[in-house]
Amino acid sequence: MGNCEEAMMNTPLDPIVSEFETQKQADSYDCWFRIKVQEAMGSDKPRLPHDEAMALVDSLIAECR
Repeated sequence: MGNCEEAMMNTPLDPIVSEFETQKQADSYDCWFRIKVQEAMGSDKPRLPHDEAMALVDSLIAECR
C-alpha cells in the first residue's frame, strides 16, 4: 500500500456520515460482517422463520417494558 492509500485509510471520517473513526475501521467491519453472513448462509443449522423470530423479539421487548 502506498503512502497516499495509507493516509486515506487513516483519515478520520465524518461522524455524521459514518459510525467509524477511520476508513480502515469501516473496511475491517465490512469484511468481518461479510464473513459472518457467508458463514450463516452456509450453516447447516435449522432456519428460524421470520414470523417466529419476530414473535420472539416482540416477547423480549414486552418483557423489558
